[in-house]
Amino acid sequence: MSYLATLYPAAARWRLPLSRDQAILLMAAFNEIMLGVDTYLAHVLNQTIRAREWIPILFGPAAGILLLVAGLLALRRRNVAVGLATAVFLSSMVVGVLGAWFHFVRGILPAAPAGQQVTLSLLVWAPPVLAPFAFAGVGLLGLSAAWQETKPDSGTLMLGGQRRLRLPYSKTQAYFFMVSLGTLVAVVSSAWDHARTGFDNAWLWLPLAVGVFATIVPLGAGAIQGKLNRVELWTYVAAMLLLILTGVLGTYFHVAANLTSAAAIVPERFLRGAPFMSPLLYANMGILGLLILLPAEERERP
Repeated sequence: MSYLATLYPAAARWRLPLSRDQAILLMAAFNEIMLGVDTYLAHVLNQTIRAREWIPILFGPAAGILLLVAGLLALRRRNVAVGLATAVFLSSMVVGVLGAWFHFVRGILPAAPAGQQVTLSLLVWAPPVLAPFAFAGVGLLGLSAAWQETKPDSGTLMLGGQRRLRLPYSKTQAYFFMVSLGTLVAVVSSAWDHARTGFDNAWLWLPLAVGVFATIVPLGAGAIQGKLNRVELWTYVAAMLLLILTGVLGTYFHVAANLTSAAAIVPERFLRGAPFMSPLLYANMGILGLLILLPAEERERP
């Protein structure tokens, strides 16, 4: 029985159009596209996008389209679809790691005296080092969804053909760990951005508090062996709903901060002001966390 049915027993009779893995793959495709858009908005500030900065901008939409094609192929040729999705997600992880390295290099002073090349203040004001890891996170998440388990919660993944990969925990536990890790990255990234203002606004402490709570809860859920009970599940759902609410509120505050005193929209303020898409990472992680509760079994197709 899925966790959704544990929370709401009537859900056991529902015939959902997508399984848990299929819903997560669809979300991964959407995330790849939005990461490309977000990267473009962030890099367009310098008015001249460097050649290497086009890599994530073009890769994001292309990866999203390829994943949608893989989803269609999966209806008839599952192995081909898994191979295509695996290549896309591995490439996404490479793009993320390279992007983080480029951001880190731009945030240090190689010619400075010893002990001053890398400082906390440099990293706070440098291009966000953790932001490119979003591509790597989507890649890791997508690989987990693309590789089916031999049976739900067995911990044995089918890599295609006769190849198998045995995990020390079930795929459900792996999803919980990934939600915790993704939320942690969002919290640290948010804290670094807000550190530039000195946390002078009390509302800036909300994403920090909610983020820490929503990092610990799925980590604990993944560490529990066996099924979660209703109290544990409702605690987890509350953490995910708080993430979504915080993301929506953060977007509202960021948009409001970028408006003029007459509530007029000036594109330049949105490009150089508070990043209005960044808080949506909280909402994104909350939605992902809720998708984990869907049934793992896929419906049989002709």
